[in-house]
Amino acid sequence: MAQDNSVLMEGVRIVFRNFSGKEGLYNREGERGFNVILPPDVAKTMAEDGWNIKMLKPREEDDEPTPTLAVSVSYKNRPPRVVMITSRGRTNLGEDEIGTLDWVDIVNVDLIVRPYEWIVNGKSGIKAYLQSIFITIDEDPLERKYAEIQEAKGPRESFGDQS
Repeated sequence: MAQDNSVLMEGVRIVFRNFSGKEGLYNREGERGFNVILPPDVAKTMAEDGWNIKMLKPREEDDEPTPTLAVSVSYKNRPPRVVMITSRGRTNLGEDEIGTLDWVDIVNVDLIVRPYEWIVNGKSGIKAYLQSIFITIDEDPLERKYAEIQEAKGPRESFGDQS
């Protein structure tokens, strides 16, 4: 646990990534988020505390359901800190760049979620909002090989304006 009831999770796996906020079957346009796979004991404790834990159906007949926590990514009140880690170092991603995380291969994820307690029509619970996330990217061999070469501005700028 981190301070102020936020929860620190290290070395977790995330699924159903939608950092871009693209409309889909399970979310409206502009809703950014992802799900964190939780160990059963952590999921049990969080559910007892009021967090909204869901169970994924098993893929194989003999498997157990997988507990997950939906995490919302919002820039409305307190923007999250989003850091992408590559062989070149750390890159802070803002609201306009965060969508790239939907397509990268991930090696490791460390994050902190903060709780938002809600009450609607007599029901209550805790929704998870992203406070900060550090995502280590699995770069392919060519990306690592050419990482030190500075990016060119574009063909027209590199070879003079041809227009």
